[in-house]
Amino acid sequence: MKKIVIHKPGDYKQLAIEESATPEPQDNEVLIKVSFIGINYADVLIRWGVYSSAKEYVGWPITPGFELSGVVEKVGSMVTGFKAGDKVFGVTRFGAYTTHIALPEDFVFHLPKNLTLEQAAAFPAVYLTAYHALFHNIVIQKNAKILIHSCAGGVGSALLQLCRYMGYESIGIVGSSHKVEVAKKLGANHVIDKSTQDLWKEVEKISPAGYDVILDANGASTLKHSYEHLAPSGKLMVYGFHSMLPKSGGRLNYLQLIWTYFKTPRFNPLDMTNKNKSLVTFNLSFLFDKKDIFRAAIIHLVELLETGKITGPQTTSFAFENVGEAHKAIESGQTTGKIVLKC
Repeated sequence: MKKIVIHKPGDYKQLAIEESATPEPQDNEVLIKVSFIGINYADVLIRWGVYSSAKEYVGWPITPGFELSGVVEKVGSMVTGFKAGDKVFGVTRFGAYTTHIALPEDFVFHLPKNLTLEQAAAFPAVYLTAYHALFHNIVIQKNAKILIHSCAGGVGSALLQLCRYMGYESIGIVGSSHKVEVAKKLGANHVIDKSTQDLWKEVEKISPAGYDVILDANGASTLKHSYEHLAPSGKLMVYGFHSMLPKSGGRLNYLQLIWTYFKTPRFNPLDMTNKNKSLVTFNLSFLFDKKDIFRAAIIHLVELLETGKITGPQTTSFAFENVGEAHKAIESGQTTGKIVLKC
């Protein structure tokens, strides 16, 4: 089998394709011949060496990747839910950039009837992130106004669909005009194009009283203003810091990283209490030990897919050998939906 291995932090050249022995599934494992691999921005952070859970759980060398789809090739002696030939998707805490993978049965799921294998590989990470953000961390009241940064990307697309399903009023922010129609089709009630509009004036115009929830993965560039535009009892949900990181070149700019680190706002609990506002953060990769949460969320999401309440992700595919180009594309911030590798 082949897998993509990173031996040290750096640019796209660190994504080395190597031969490796195909694993034998353990008693509770399913061996999958991988068809597609989902690419996430976290994979870029892993390549740069700044993804904390990658350091904690694996170190160097590391094969990145959280999600994949394919066909079952073999099952362990205790596996009861799958057989050779089944089309499946799965989640893993790292290791998905490979042509074969053995996963515990609890982290493997049958292909939903209305998803392709390509879509299925792009499905779990972003939808789990969106699901965890909206349903596990906070309680959101009916008729809530929810502001979503980067709403045409992977997680943003999932957030818009889940907000539509729940009946929340969603206001999406995009950074390029070609993403406006994408956001509207996904369910955004309003779309702000910050490349042509004054972002915060539009935010205030749409909801002068503020927002019940603001979802922000930008970091220093927007966090302060996002917090200021919360309504009383509002929640700022933070799950990334993309504006600290480069959009081209494939290398970290450490001076920019340090500068934006010190520009990132600090939130004082006393001030937060007086203003009646909250900050909530999470990193999904630290939650893999809570498989009951994962399984329940994915089972519910698949049910929503199969009943037509949400749709599968829009995907753009790259060949396995072109993984560097896939990373370059996701770094650029110009893509919509999800990027996948095709094995």
